[in-house]
Amino acid sequence: MSQSNYKRGKCSQKNVSPQRENNLKITETNFTIMTQFFLLGFSDIPTFHWLLFGIFLVIYIIILLGNGIIILITRIYSSLQTPRYFSLSNFSFLEIYYVSIALPRMLMDLWTQEGAISFSACATQMCFFLMLGATECFLLALMAYDHYVAICNPLHYPLVMNHKICVQLVGASWISGLPVEIGQTCQILSLPFCGSSQINHFFCDIPPLLKLACGDIFVNEIVVYIFAVLFVTVPFMLILRSYSRITFTILKLPSNTGWTTAFSTCSSHLMVVVLFYGSATIAYLKPKFSQYEGMDKLLSLFYAILTPMFNPMIYSLQNKDVREALRKFLLKFSAL
Repeated sequence: MSQSNYKRGKCSQKNVSPQRENNLKITETNFTIMTQFFLLGFSDIPTFHWLLFGIFLVIYIIILLGNGIIILITRIYSSLQTPRYFSLSNFSFLEIYYVSIALPRMLMDLWTQEGAISFSACATQMCFFLMLGATECFLLALMAYDHYVAICNPLHYPLVMNHKICVQLVGASWISGLPVEIGQTCQILSLPFCGSSQINHFFCDIPPLLKLACGDIFVNEIVVYIFAVLFVTVPFMLILRSYSRITFTILKLPSNTGWTTAFSTCSSHLMVVVLFYGSATIAYLKPKFSQYEGMDKLLSLFYAILTPMFNPMIYSLQNKDVREALRKFLLKFSAL
């Protein structure tokens, strides 16, 4: 560059007003570096903050107690120390872990009414939430397969679903989504963010973060859909296949007693599947033109908070073995 051009460039920089220079720095910072986000949560209804805090605190306590009791009784009573209830105890532990990713943070935001979350904390929250969500999908598919073997091939059940195989399948459910979801988190948070840093949600999730991204995110949206199909739709199809086989087997049973037994075995799991998959599928696979942002929060409440709360109630009310063990546990506890 010639000396005259250099001087002109230098003079042009000096002619930029301080306000304009600050605006350029802010724009550049917003586009390249995002150090923190702000979770809006339920800021649109500030008058109900304390009511919501009380409600969600009670829900969190119910989730911890309900799922914790299921884990405890499956360890104490030998009648529940089977592959089926080993999967159920892992599922209850997952629900405690899953809801603890988002709910304590939401309670803190309702208490402080701030909502600021660092970039690293947002990345960690989203990564664990996605990994545990994938694990839940696989565990639900595993539990459906367990019901299929128990009803359709009862003589082979001790061989097919022995303790060693069950531990391996549960372990695979926990680790299968780790590398993929870590990669997906890095992909989403490596996008350039500009403009607002306000996330219209109560935790860091993919759909609201994509709305803050700049430029063409078509490829990122396609990748999100592919992973959603892989970790949501494929396990759901396996569940449908298991229950279609179960239905055909039940229809062949000669007595109503057999129908009742088979239905009581599967009904609790089916209710959980409908609650979780129904809300999660709509949240992640809904069309892009859907503009009902409040619906995202409502659906997230279902699969992230309300489903873990309902699970202990569903399994304790619908499952005879769990009901009996729970009754013994409560009698023993009340006698102390």
